[in-house]
Amino acid sequence: MHNPYKPYPVRVDKILVETEDKNLRTFKFVFLNPEDEQAFAYTPGQFAELSVPGVGEIPIGIASSPTEKGFVLFTVNKVGAVTTFMHNMKEGDIMGIRGPLGNSYPMKDLEGKNLVIIAGGFAVTTLRSTITWMLDPAHRDKYGRITFIYGARTPGMLLYREEWSAWQKRDDIDAIITVDREFPGWDGRVGFVPTVTEQVAPSPDNTAALVCGPPIMIKFTQPVLEKLGFSEDQIIMSLENRMKCGIGICGRCNVGPEYVCKDGPVFTLAQLNRMPKEY
Repeated sequence: MHNPYKPYPVRVDKILVETEDKNLRTFKFVFLNPEDEQAFAYTPGQFAELSVPGVGEIPIGIASSPTEKGFVLFTVNKVGAVTTFMHNMKEGDIMGIRGPLGNSYPMKDLEGKNLVIIAGGFAVTTLRSTITWMLDPAHRDKYGRITFIYGARTPGMLLYREEWSAWQKRDDIDAIITVDREFPGWDGRVGFVPTVTEQVAPSPDNTAALVCGPPIMIKFTQPVLEKLGFSEDQIIMSLENRMKCGIGICGRCNVGPEYVCKDGPVFTLAQLNRMPKEY
C-alpha cells in the first residue's frame, strides 16, 4: 500500500495561462513512474495535494478526467507561497502529487439521469473533469441530457475556453456560458449564475444538479434550484474551499462530525442540512 504521506514525483509537461490576469494557470503533469500513474486512480470530484519540497503543499481539485490518459491536470490560483512558487516553475520541473483524496461525484448513481452542472469562477475544475468523463464515448450513453451553466466576472476570467466552445457545438449538451455584466466584445449571455439558472429553468424530473462555486454563488443558487423543484437529495455540492491536509489529521476541515477531506468534499444538500452551518 502506498504511503499516503509520500507524494508521487511528477514532471511539469505543460503550463497554460488561463485568465487575463495570469493568476490562474493549468498545469499538465506527467508521472515519472508508470506504476505511479496506475496507482493514482481517481474519480471526478476528487482532489490531491500538490507538494513542493521545502515550500509546502496545497489541496487542489483534479481538473482532468480519468478518461484522459498519460497526464493529470490542475488549475492553480496564485494566492500563497506554494502557488506563487508553482507559477514561477517551468516546463520540465519536478514536484510531487499526493492523493487522490476525498470522495467523488457519485458517477454510478448518476447513470440514467439528466444532469444540471452549475459552476462559478475557478470552481469549475472538478466539473470539467465530470463533464469530460460523461462525454467520453465509453460513458456518454449512460447519462441523459447535460445542461452546463458556467459563469465568471468577465470573459477574460472564464476557464477552459476551448473545451466549452467545443461543447457548445455538440447536440447532446447545452453549454450556457455567462458573465456578470456587459463587457466590450462579449456577445454571449450576461447575468449572474443563479439568475441564468432560473431563466434556463432546467426540469428536476429524473435530474441531479451538481453545484460548485464561490460560497456566495452557492448561497443564491440553492434557493433557485429548490424553487424549480429540486429536492435536497437531487442537489450535490462540493465544499472544496474547506479542504486542508486531505487525510483527516489536522482537523481544520471538519464541519460538526464530518471531515470534508475524508467524508467529502462532495455532499448532497440533504447531508449538508444535517451539519452545522459552518460551511
